[in-house]
Amino acid sequence: MPVLPAETLAALAPHPGGRYLDGTLGFAGHATSVLQAVTDSELCGLDRDAQALSLARKTLLPFGDRAHIFHARYSEFPKVLKELGWKNVDGVLLDIGVSSFQLDERQRGFSFNSDGPLDMRMDQHSSTPSAWHWVNRESFARLKECIATLGEDPQADRIARAIVEARQRSPIETTCELAALIERAYPPSWRARARRHPATRTFQALRMAVNDELGELRRFFDRILPYLSLGGRLAVITFHSLEDRIVKRAMRRWAEGCRCPRYVSRCVCGHVPEVRILFKKPIIASAAELAANPRASSAKLRAVEKISEAVVS
Repeated sequence: MPVLPAETLAALAPHPGGRYLDGTLGFAGHATSVLQAVTDSELCGLDRDAQALSLARKTLLPFGDRAHIFHARYSEFPKVLKELGWKNVDGVLLDIGVSSFQLDERQRGFSFNSDGPLDMRMDQHSSTPSAWHWVNRESFARLKECIATLGEDPQADRIARAIVEARQRSPIETTCELAALIERAYPPSWRARARRHPATRTFQALRMAVNDELGELRRFFDRILPYLSLGGRLAVITFHSLEDRIVKRAMRRWAEGCRCPRYVSRCVCGHVPEVRILFKKPIIASAAELAANPRASSAKLRAVEKISEAVVS
């Protein structure tokens, strides 16, 4: 089930003959909406999860050669567009959440709700070190930094220390084993007050580290604007405060005018806004959507429209 489907489609505003890029194709829910909205549009869909792509191909089969599907990270879009012969796109979508399929598939190791191997790689065919490597091989300092920064967990020190001590006795192999270890590391008073399982933030942090999710997002934002046509739109759905911060700051910088130092009395840089921010505050899920899809609770949608061909500084 795609998150914020109507709001995302409205933000993208697909038009006849448009070319669109979905950098996180998933099960193609958003992609299907775009292709249905305008019958002669084309869409390029990317995903690094081979299992998701297999299902997306079946979903998009009715659209024939209007749908182009590639196994790639979304930051790798330039080489994919070059392969397609597309110089620009009229709209871009990123939905940076973990899919229900990934969370519910025990063998993927994303969740502690069922026992599975410590994997967490979105691309299981890659040589990227898995969560097992992070848990059993990384230093105490790196584990603590990961859990504190990406998981924003105030108990990062205790959790990292408990992991290091446990793995000295024997490797930590499964999701439930790790979750139980983290739960024991939490002070009893914190466990009593916790609204979520104590392992939630650590699992989030490990997943983000394994897949370099913040680095991927930064690389994408460094590259995307020149590929967006005038009047083209970029819509991004985030689920984490650090991701949302990267998106918000990048969009605000693109929307800036003069960038001269404050002590300069007259603009000499000549910089003009490159985008128009479509809404001041991010769009969040309605009560009705949350009732049908509780996983949309942390979703935030931000979007911009390109208004000039200014060179990105």
